[in-house]
Amino acid sequence: MTQYTIEELIDKAHEDRQEPPRPHLGASMLGHPCDRWLWLSFRWAVIEKFPGRILRLFRRGQLEEQTLINDLRAIGIDIQRTGKAQSKVDFGCHVSGSVDGIAECGVPFGDGKRYVVEFKTHSKKSFDHLEDNGVEKSKPMHYAQMQAYMLGTKIDRALYVAICKDDDRIWVEHVSFNAQIANSLVERGKRIALLDRMPEPLSADPSWYQCKYCPAHEFCHKTNTTKEVNCRTCAHSTATSDNEFTCARHGDASVPVEYQRTGCEGHVLHPDLVPWQIKEGPDAMTAVYVIDGKDVANGEPNETTFTSKEILANPSMCANPDDFIKEIRKDGGRIVK
Repeated sequence: MTQYTIEELIDKAHEDRQEPPRPHLGASMLGHPCDRWLWLSFRWAVIEKFPGRILRLFRRGQLEEQTLINDLRAIGIDIQRTGKAQSKVDFGCHVSGSVDGIAECGVPFGDGKRYVVEFKTHSKKSFDHLEDNGVEKSKPMHYAQMQAYMLGTKIDRALYVAICKDDDRIWVEHVSFNAQIANSLVERGKRIALLDRMPEPLSADPSWYQCKYCPAHEFCHKTNTTKEVNCRTCAHSTATSDNEFTCARHGDASVPVEYQRTGCEGHVLHPDLVPWQIKEGPDAMTAVYVIDGKDVANGEPNETTFTSKEILANPSMCANPDDFIKEIRKDGGRIVK
């Protein structure tokens, strides 16, 4: 029996209740430098799993947010729409986000105007860099996030409120709305969300600094194979401009988000998410992949057609099933590893 320390048990408890990937392409991601990562994450093709320690750090940031809200109110800033009452911005085409808060009035040197408010926590190293360079240069994704929020709320000012977790220093920065940047960011997000095919990566070099620690590093630079089977990794699904995913297998019907997370046994692996050559299948709902030089049918399972989960679990066995495997599958068994 595995023995865990109290620290390990706490981390495991956080990992066990990790939230599933969000259904939309978040405004907080629009400043990310890589089109491919945005597409892979939105398509749930690479799902980042965080260790318990990191999840606890996220929790600390959420708890710190309320403390900073209390501090702003203590100096007379009327900040509203926080926590569960956050303002939502929705740009269509699956691009949306939630604003940390709205300062209705009372911002010092703010001419009585309304502000979008964004809260962030930083390590000492990150905070020092922020102080030296400002948010636009130091944290371009945070800057992009505020630009999108200002566009979505029609508020032309933002207040960036950052705190250093090591020594409690606070950095507050006024950010002005830049319509050109904001519109460009949102249009980029819409374009990526509606792409049927995977975009090129930021770099083909696996040692490139922006790729080395990316959650998609293994996918892009080693396997070219997704680990996820859900509606968004299926060749039959299409993202539409009205924030829906439709399924060709079901007459282009809209698929509810919760169903998208599991999909059906008729799932066909998206050709950009696996490394094998694709060939025309026996019908419109079945694909054929060439694995180990053999044709492997992928779709609704039968004696000769394999599910996506089977293929990802053991592609070679699907390409070269022995008599025992054939018999087991004939009786409804499935390859699981």
